[in-house]
Amino acid sequence: MTQQPFSPAALRGAVDLSGLGARPRGGTQQPPSAASAQGSGPAETGAVPGRQGALVTMDDSSFESVVTASLTAPVVLVLWSPQAPESAQHLRELVDAARSSGGRFQVAAADLAASPGIMQALTPLLQQAFGQVSSLPVVIGLLGGQPMPFYVGVQPMAQVDQLLTKFLEAAVANGVTGRVEVGAADAPVDEAGEEGELPPLHQAAYDAIDRGDWAAAITAYEQALEQDPSDEMARLGLGQVRLLERTSTLDLAAVRARAAADPTDVSAQIEAADVDVVGGHVEDGFARLVDTVRRTSDKDRDAARTHLLSLFEVVGPQDPRVQKARSALMSALF
Repeated sequence: MTQQPFSPAALRGAVDLSGLGARPRGGTQQPPSAASAQGSGPAETGAVPGRQGALVTMDDSSFESVVTASLTAPVVLVLWSPQAPESAQHLRELVDAARSSGGRFQVAAADLAASPGIMQALTPLLQQAFGQVSSLPVVIGLLGGQPMPFYVGVQPMAQVDQLLTKFLEAAVANGVTGRVEVGAADAPVDEAGEEGELPPLHQAAYDAIDRGDWAAAITAYEQALEQDPSDEMARLGLGQVRLLERTSTLDLAAVRARAAADPTDVSAQIEAADVDVVGGHVEDGFARLVDTVRRTSDKDRDAARTHLLSLFEVVGPQDPRVQKARSALMSALF
């Protein structure tokens, strides 16, 4: 299975991680199950006591317990975002697969925006396995406490089923044969948080993005902010669409050549950083502007700093790479 390439459509909406998410469909989406670690359902043969539900939701504080749980029954860890509907849908498919297996594995779901520590802990492994992570979900097997990177981005379930079969065969070979309790409570998708209606201006922005009309999307987001200055989704969406508009007509080769020719050319470095971020090379884009801040002074330095701060908002303040780059920027400034 291969990582899905980054595309401009991935910038629709506001989501952490280099994938930058996709368009939200309104409301706060929830993982696709009514079950949790305390869910109920008829016990399966060989069920592990206390392991209930095809899906368990987790955050930074419960990550260690999920890893420990994989000592007794296989776990498929899914890093997703409610702002990336395709990751939520794929999560539902994996939960269905867990149910169909009779509880031979459990799905553990982590909302990245609410669990920056999990992403930070897994980043070295993910970079080694996939390079730059540029789409959601991120799917990892946990077996006997050990992570097994599976894939990044939505994959066809026919291929995923083959992978899961091999995963479960490996579990048997390693003596990890416990099951979780699954039942009817796991079956239905919680439609309450599913595809709610978007506010009209948000819908107008997404429709404009779909047809590549950046100006109309920007106008819609600006109007949304005029109506509600506290509308954070509109604020983040506005920043992301502005980034798309800035990069939509750039010649990538020319941008990179210009930036390489003169590291002190602030406008060239800003354009190259934009291209880096749109291409999924978020850390490279951040590092480029931090270096520019170090090399320049006065107005040039302030321009590089201000643009870097705007890119932080595009990626998301909870992203571990934003936090790391903020520290680097402070060092460069002082």
